[in-house]
Amino acid sequence: MTLPIGAIGDALPGIAAMPAMPGMRATDAVRGTEGASGEGFAAALGRAVDGTQALQAESKTFAIKAVTGELTDIHAATIASSRAQVTLELVAAIRNKGVDAFNEIMRMQA
Repeated sequence: MTLPIGAIGDALPGIAAMPAMPGMRATDAVRGTEGASGEGFAAALGRAVDGTQALQAESKTFAIKAVTGELTDIHAATIASSRAQVTLELVAAIRNKGVDAFNEIMRMQA
């Protein structure tokens, strides 16, 4: 799975470009750094998971409409299903990279 960099914000609404805050450099806004506490990353990850759940709920709604015969636009259902699938794969990849990074840090010697 490969996404262009600009499409990541579309795929994950919670990871869209963060607005710059007063006193923050533009590079800090892109990285989402809000100090050493990691609250910016946690908030962005939380929004990404919430966005994934919303896309999955939308896909499920279209699937229910398809089963009951109420679906009028098959294209919207297909797009919603694909977006939910790609977003879930992206969130899982980010999670896996985070776990790998944590494990690598734990293997380091002091």
